[in-house]
Amino acid sequence: MQHLRQLLETENSELARLLRCSLYGLEAALNRAYTELPDDPGAEICAELLQEIQDLLQPPPPEIVVKQTLIIETSNEFKLNHLRDTWNADAELSLYLGDATLQSQSDADLWHEIHRKLLRIPDDLAAFWQQRTLDLAQEIGSVENDSNFYQLPFIRDEIIYPGLKGSVNVQGLCLSQTALLKSKIFPINESEDLQLLAGFLNLYLKFIEIEPDLHHALKSIFSFDIISLNSKPEQQQQYIEALTDRFHRTQKAEENNDILAIVRAWIDIDEAIHSLVFIPPVERYSWWGKLQQESRRNLKKIADKANKSGHNVRIRQLSGLYADICAFSKDDLQLNCGGIPGEVLTCLRVYARINQEEFPGRVIFRSLR
Repeated sequence: MQHLRQLLETENSELARLLRCSLYGLEAALNRAYTELPDDPGAEICAELLQEIQDLLQPPPPEIVVKQTLIIETSNEFKLNHLRDTWNADAELSLYLGDATLQSQSDADLWHEIHRKLLRIPDDLAAFWQQRTLDLAQEIGSVENDSNFYQLPFIRDEIIYPGLKGSVNVQGLCLSQTALLKSKIFPINESEDLQLLAGFLNLYLKFIEIEPDLHHALKSIFSFDIISLNSKPEQQQQYIEALTDRFHRTQKAEENNDILAIVRAWIDIDEAIHSLVFIPPVERYSWWGKLQQESRRNLKKIADKANKSGHNVRIRQLSGLYADICAFSKDDLQLNCGGIPGEVLTCLRVYARINQEEFPGRVIFRSLR
């Protein structure tokens, strides 16, 4: 431990920085394992080891703190460095995010960047990291702020992630039904189905403004690749126009009370909703994954209505091994990252059979390489 501390306290040392990053990553991994395995024979020793790591990572004596603070004040106002280093040292995140390295150059941007990435990973890992971000923020004099949010319009109120106040002040992010009611695209006094679609349309329009990592995979715009909305603004505009057009077509089908036209329109707009993607596509049990499933559950509910009306409608979300479902899909897209090789990463469009007519689905799948 003596040599570890000596290296950590070595000024202007790249080796010291790498060691600190590694210790933060080790601490995070052990904390998670310790929580999940309380009855493990090594739990007591693990707790002692965590304390030793925390002692090593404690700030140095006051006289050194003063000297380091002067350096920070003259060269960099970044207060959440420890949070960034701890995040970048966690190799598990890359399994779900690809290159998870943070790019932000300010505390506020870093807070938002991390928490938007957490929306794409499994709930349990996201919850662990949400608490970790608050713990590390508290170390530099910031606490959770649950009263100041940037509002995204949707059909319900929900805190997506909190902000901070104290040494770092930054807004959180939330869903807001009030913001949706104030939007220009909201079908007052119409069905819950259309209100849900209006919620998605408004939410997506706002999210595209704040999330640079979003892509689209909508076949009607470009069928051969997954396109970055940030680097291709013309594709972004075409995607927004396609989403809006499919919303209005669904609205028109409901006005005409044609159940089969409603089913077809819902399949199309559900495809547009699921075609807003990240690379690699989000984990199914992430915040984003569960949000998009709300559209698919509603599509299945509408298919059930059609069946009760005397039609024969079958909807299938394509998942599992790509070899098992490729006969039910067409114009699929292939990635060499994310998920398990040979498996479907996300179902962009469901397979459907409407009476005697079949409509192929479309997926993104992981290559076997």
